[in-house]
Amino acid sequence: MIPIIRTEVETELRKFVGAEVYIHSEATSFVFVRNFKVQVTHAFIAGEGSYRAAIRFDGHGWLRMEALTHYEVDGQGRLLLAGYDDRGRMNVAFHLGREPFPE
Repeated sequence: MIPIIRTEVETELRKFVGAEVYIHSEATSFVFVRNFKVQVTHAFIAGEGSYRAAIRFDGHGWLRMEALTHYEVDGQGRLLLAGYDDRGRMNVAFHLGREPFPE
């Protein structure tokens, strides 16, 4: 993973708008969601240094993750966003893909 470049992540997020997308999302000790399937209608990223990303789905729901610092587009076209603390520990993850994530 590399540090987030906002314009590049914004471009990657928008590739999922209008598509059915599988979501993997987790926040340390708080939330874990895997293969939540939605129709993405809007996608945003905002912030500086530490970013927040949000998607609007199915015309009435929102999912927003904060404290994102790094990203990667893997060989399957999945957008992998993560937030690491100053000790390199992952605190949050927000992944989007067109196919289910492995269980």
